[in-house]
Amino acid sequence: MRRQVEAAIRKYGLLHPGGQVLAAVSGGADSVCLLYVLAQIREDWDLELKAVHVHHGLRGEEADRDAAFTKALCEKLLVPCSIDYVDVHRFSEEKGLSQEEAARELRYQALEAAADRWEQQSGRAVRIAVAHHGDDNVETILHNLFRGSGLKGLGGIRPLRGRIIRPLLTVSRQEILDFLQEEKIGYCQDRTNQEEAYTRNKLRLKIMPMICSDINARAGEHILQAAERMRQADAYLEQQAALWLGQYGILEEERDAPGKLHRSGAKAKELKKEPAIIQTYAIRQLIRDMTSSGKDITSVHVEGARELLEKQAGRQVDLPYGLMARRTYDHLWIERKADGRAQREVLPPKLEMETFFYEKGMEIPKNQYTKWFDHDKINGMLSVRTRQTGDYLLLPGGGHKTIKSYLIDEKIPAHLRDEVFLLADGSHILWVIGRKISEGCKVTEKTKRILQVHMSGGEEDGR
Repeated sequence: MRRQVEAAIRKYGLLHPGGQVLAAVSGGADSVCLLYVLAQIREDWDLELKAVHVHHGLRGEEADRDAAFTKALCEKLLVPCSIDYVDVHRFSEEKGLSQEEAARELRYQALEAAADRWEQQSGRAVRIAVAHHGDDNVETILHNLFRGSGLKGLGGIRPLRGRIIRPLLTVSRQEILDFLQEEKIGYCQDRTNQEEAYTRNKLRLKIMPMICSDINARAGEHILQAAERMRQADAYLEQQAALWLGQYGILEEERDAPGKLHRSGAKAKELKKEPAIIQTYAIRQLIRDMTSSGKDITSVHVEGARELLEKQAGRQVDLPYGLMARRTYDHLWIERKADGRAQREVLPPKLEMETFFYEKGMEIPKNQYTKWFDHDKINGMLSVRTRQTGDYLLLPGGGHKTIKSYLIDEKIPAHLRDEVFLLADGSHILWVIGRKISEGCKVTEKTKRILQVHMSGGEEDGR
């Protein structure tokens, strides 16, 4: 186990001698294995090791048991440990997320905050070690495949992302369990890992065993090999796009703010000559040049900008972060809007709608991209648009909140509020797309017909 982990650390440059490592430890088998191996190598690598356990406020006494176990384990291994408490239930309700999504987001927020504090104290960089392993990677790849992800999503989990490292990514779940058994190391078991309400659990408990037993026993290994080729292809295409932009791309700074980009662009005539995949990668890079984060840039935005290559000069579409893509006679530009507001043509998300009868026991989707509504509670013709005066959401208990108040409460910057799309039934907003849905059309036990709305082109899951 130690040899495999150290090989991965060297191959992907995850750690360097003399570094500081913050290990995320849940008390489960994977994170216990990770902590033990890091503790084993810290002397040879001259590492300073700390641990963080995130208590999600779920599972009652079982969660308290996990926290106590982790604290005792860290004391045994002489690893300083902190317990961070978060409220997943409240956060999921406020953000309209499933508990799985909310827990993940809060967990990474806690880890990043702990790393920030350590860096401020020490003045040195901190790496955050998490315990994703090879089987997790297989599940992620399949999950992204079924969602329609591009090459980046099909490349699976990266060993290194920012300051987050995954030293166990070349190790299988079975190898982890064998290691713990051989070393007589205890760990906690989370019963929610066996609940098939979660998509990843279904992939692990049902889909992969069926594939391995009925199709190919080495399917997981082959999926990881394919993902490696996907990552290579993605890296190659990014490199080719960068080379092309080095010849035909343009970066222009703000006149009154040296160092700040006003716009990035490329020669439209030359870009049109390239294959569609190079066009896509080049445009994505142009958008990244203008943002500190590409998190909210989806395939819908990139494709909308790419379609401008076939349109006449003067056409434009809005993008997140107060940006727009604009076609001129000679160029395709990604630039900042004059006042940051959406005054021009706005590119709406692509929604797929389906109606069917509701049957008892059906599982309501719990993700940001697919929502169910009670079809018979919809009064008029649905539309997808940005905000208008008088728009509102219905709240539990019959009250309502204006969309203006909701966007303010969500701390969405004023210049971005006209870029938030809504699924509207008149002034009644059924769904702030990608965020919250109204109580007025939620599915209940009395629901007879379902309207399913799915937003295609959602953000790829990079875990």
